[in-house]
Amino acid sequence: MCKLDMDSKKGGTVMSFLRCTRSALGIWRLQNRIQIETSAVLPQASSVYGFVRSKNTTANHARSVDYQFSTTQWRHMVMGVLAGTGAVLVYGLYRQQVQQAEPKSITELTSLTVSARDNEVKQTYPIFTRQDVTKHKTMADGVWVTYKSGVYDITKFIDLHPGGKKIMLAAGGAIEPFWAMYAVHNQEHIYEMLEEYKIGELSPEDQKVATSDVSDPYGNEPLRHPVLKVNSLKPFNAEPPLEILSDNYLTPTEIFFKRNHLPVPEVDPKKFRLEIMGEGLTSIQLTLNDLKIKFPKHTVTATLQCAGNRRSEMNAVRQVKGLNWGMAAIGNATWTGAKLSDVLKYAGLPEDTNAKHVQFEGLDKDVSGSPYGASISIRKALAKDGDVLLAYEMNGENLSRDHGFPLRVVVPGVVGARNVKWLSKIIVSKEESKSHWQVNDYKGFSPSVDWDTVDFSTAPAIQELPIQSAITTPCNDDHISADDDEVTVKGYAWSGGGQEVIRVDVSLDGGKTWQVAELTGEKQDEGQAWAWKLWQLTVPLPKGQKNLEIICKAVDNNYNVQPDTVAPIWNLRGVLNNSWSRVKVTIEPGSG
Repeated sequence: MCKLDMDSKKGGTVMSFLRCTRSALGIWRLQNRIQIETSAVLPQASSVYGFVRSKNTTANHARSVDYQFSTTQWRHMVMGVLAGTGAVLVYGLYRQQVQQAEPKSITELTSLTVSARDNEVKQTYPIFTRQDVTKHKTMADGVWVTYKSGVYDITKFIDLHPGGKKIMLAAGGAIEPFWAMYAVHNQEHIYEMLEEYKIGELSPEDQKVATSDVSDPYGNEPLRHPVLKVNSLKPFNAEPPLEILSDNYLTPTEIFFKRNHLPVPEVDPKKFRLEIMGEGLTSIQLTLNDLKIKFPKHTVTATLQCAGNRRSEMNAVRQVKGLNWGMAAIGNATWTGAKLSDVLKYAGLPEDTNAKHVQFEGLDKDVSGSPYGASISIRKALAKDGDVLLAYEMNGENLSRDHGFPLRVVVPGVVGARNVKWLSKIIVSKEESKSHWQVNDYKGFSPSVDWDTVDFSTAPAIQELPIQSAITTPCNDDHISADDDEVTVKGYAWSGGGQEVIRVDVSLDGGKTWQVAELTGEKQDEGQAWAWKLWQLTVPLPKGQKNLEIICKAVDNNYNVQPDTVAPIWNLRGVLNNSWSRVKVTIEPGSG
């Protein structure tokens, strides 16, 4: 509700007019209310179905409404102009809605009445049937949607929608199924923004039908371990507590980080079919049993890391879009299955293929039926030492539902986003995947790029990840007794592309002095160091210190090193954070 500090009857009248113009002024304010929400998850952060608004809303609203004029004369004159303008805007918007609408009768047309007692706007709307709404599916006819009992004309919002024109999938129908897919819409300002486009009410008969049609796409999710730190419930995304992450070289499946973009599908393994098609191939379908019997069984130990691992540290510098991952969106496991190269050869892929990419599609789909998808280079897919698997086991057991049962692709050394779960289709192509997550997400940009200037077509999709390390114990803000003679620091280190971590340096004094940690892990062939190294350093507790700033940094066999701070690598999606890991601890006075 707009508020103006009026001290005259004329001022009160103006205030009433301004309140009546709220819906009209809302269109004028729209540009200042758009804010890209990314993610993750169409990801949440960049959801194709979301209404979002800009961080400038409050400031711009205050400047446009609450401005105090210096003299009474100017106040009355300007308010008079605003009042006249408001009346014109209201009338114009009213006429537009009446012309677009198809009300049942003339008595149901929109009316505005202002209560002289409390200056509140009481608004009644025309009644529309669901059949009326279905006639408005195009820009030419106007794009209408329903939400609960309301009818909304969102035509003018289509070109401004952050998720692109996939919003048209809801045209002429209910928007609830689309919003149920992404929890980012469950925010008050989203509903407020939608209200600015309201033109009517759904008939009582159709309201009853609408409420019975909506189901929760997340109603059949698997059980998860209660120790996980949940970053998002719908879709489910979670990571283990940092202090237990490095307790095991192989991360237990139950606490291995969960990264889902859509509802987890339930797949009958007996009915499962993997479709393989594309350039130079004979299209075939393989059962799960085919993959287990017809192809040699390979096991690879490989680390998977989310592109957004350690995003929370970027948020501390400047707000980014995406799930607020800590340092545990990474895990190490054994993966067992058929080599992708063997399966493609079986499907007839010629050695001299002109294809450049191998695309993957999952069984997890949005409400439009579009699956999660990604692609890798055919060079990686066919490399003898690439070890790309069509995996059906994780840590010696069948894949869990959260990790892609019954089949997923595992691409060692490559960002987790390309390791498509619930794999249903492989396409050999001259082009990379057209999936949103390949084309318009999971890319890095300069710190100078913001959501007003970003062009995803200018950046390549993330594939191999940079050198990474992090401290898992002690945790930030931990307390250590001065009676302790020693302090033990633990963590993990890993580098993408099969590069081996050869050293981890640790400092207890903010980087002034350094010591080399002890590394543990499996021996791996050159260029195939797919698995992380765990590291540990035990040193005497510095005497006379009240605080410690512990830092770690890793080096791989190509002498790639981590940058020391976050700010120079900050990017609007909060991906690729591999800055020095820093932990501050307090030393408490001892008993002596």
